[in-house]
Order: sequence, then structure tokens, then C-alpha cells
Amino acid sequence: MKILTTTTAALMLSALALPALAQDPANCGTVRFSDPGWTDITATNGVAAVLLSALGYTPDIATLSVPVGYEALKNGQTDMFLGNWMPAQQSFRDDLDATGGIVELVQNLEGAKFTLAVNKAGADAGVADFADLDAHRDAFDGKIYGIEPGAPANQSIHAMIEADEFGLGDWELVESGEQAMLAQVTRNASVPTVFLAWAPHPMNEAIEITYLSGGDAQFGPDFGGATVHTLARQEWVEACPNAAKLLSQLVFDVPMENVLMGKILDEGMDPQDAATEWMADNPDRLAEWLDGVTTLDGHPGLAAVEAAVGG
Repeated sequence: MKILTTTTAALMLSALALPALAQDPANCGTVRFSDPGWTDITATNGVAAVLLSALGYTPDIATLSVPVGYEALKNGQTDMFLGNWMPAQQSFRDDLDATGGIVELVQNLEGAKFTLAVNKAGADAGVADFADLDAHRDAFDGKIYGIEPGAPANQSIHAMIEADEFGLGDWELVESGEQAMLAQVTRNASVPTVFLAWAPHPMNEAIEITYLSGGDAQFGPDFGGATVHTLARQEWVEACPNAAKLLSQLVFDVPMENVLMGKILDEGMDPQDAATEWMADNPDRLAEWLDGVTTLDGHPGLAAVEAAVGG
């Protein structure tokens, strides 16, 4: 398959920017996407699911690890993915781009960051930089707390340990899911602890976090400064332009995601319930997301979503 060029992608996205003239065909009714188990993507998936449902589509969200999720997108088992964190997932993105079958619909978030951090006890011990860690190995029990196995950030930590960067060759990466990692950090409140931290996330409000400098080579500059992108299969975009148009206009911000993630993590809300509540409180966002978008059967999309969420 021919690799999708920047020009081709631009032409496709410009076509999406045109007013919708007709509904999608019935076989576009189910929209398949994946969730890596990260609360930020669970939150944005919740928003997408509520919007799609209100428009008459059926969202089908599979819980898949990052590597498996990318394989599913590449192999046509899913249609789109809202969680392409860059540059942390550059290798996965390169693999997808090489197939020529994937298009980026939009950068859906800016201002994100993702790198190692320490809790207050770690900062009080004098750790503010990657290079400070090994001098305090015993206080940290030689452990770095990461997220689920296979995640790109964990791979970066593994590579750092294997290369003995910053003298961390005899440290251990403890791999677990996001919530298990944060539960461990919470239990370790009085113990120096180094862990993966990121924004947006309500952990930044609940835990006194010091993001570590010095990790530019491992996580990128500006404390792992990141953007998040929405990817989709080229064939799906061409076959289902109305749904793709919605996704191309679905852009978030850090404060919004912090609120949504707090509802999910701290209040125990279902992601779609949290998204519905947020949209009812912020109806002004709906117009930009739904500009030119119809329901699956061709009726005005904004009115359908407003009726569904109470905006």
C-alpha cells in the first residue's frame, strides 16, 4: 500500500473540514477504538463515546495494552485511537506510518508532560534531577515505579537501567497498572519514592510531586513535554467521513481532562457519565466539536447531542 504523504493527509483533512452533505452509510454504525487503561484516554474515550452514541453510532471500546492496541489499529481490528502520545510513542507511530494505511486526524491535546518524578519525601532527600537518584539508592530501595508492562515509558526506563545511565544499572523497575502504581505511591507517602508521573492527571493535585530534570534524552525536553494525537485508518476515514469529521474536531485541554479524570478516579464515576456531566456543564464546547457533523441518519448533530446530554 502506498505510504500516505503529508499532502495526501492534508487533502483528506481539508475534505473533512467541508460541511457534511449526507450521513455515513449504515455499515459505519459501529466505531471501534481501544483504551490502554490510562485514565486520561479513558476520559477522552468517554467523551467520544457519548458524542458518537448521541449521533446514533455504537462505540466499541476494547481494553488493549499500547503495543496490542497499535497492532489492532494496523491490522484493521480497530478504526481509530485517541491516545497517540508523542514523542513517547514515536516507534509505534513510525511503524504505523510505514504501512501507509494510517492518517492523523488531529492533535487533540497540547501541554502534556510525562517523565520521572519523586514524592515529597524524595524531594526532601535532595532529589531534583535524574543524576541525583543513585546517591540515594538505599532510601529509594533501588526501585522505580512504572506503569503496565510494554508501555513505551517503561521501555525507556528499562533501556536506561540496562545502559547504566545515571548509575541506575542496579535499580529495579516495578511494573504495574496506573492505579496500582499510584496506590503504591500513596502508601509510600513518608518514604522517598520515584515513579512515572504525567499531566493531565489528578495525581498532580493529590500528591506533592517534583518532576525531575535531566531526563531530556529519555523522555524529551520540558519534563517530557508531549502532545497527544488522534489516529485513524485511512480506509475508515474514507468510508465514514461524518464520524471521522467529528473525531478530527474533537480537541481537549489539560484543565478539562484533569476534571474528567478526577470524576473517574476520585468520585468513581463511569467515564461516559463523567463526560455527560462535563458536557452538560460546558455546552459551549459542543458547537466546535459538532460543526458540520450529522447524526448517522443525516440529522443535525449538535441538536442531537444537546438533547442527549442536557446542554
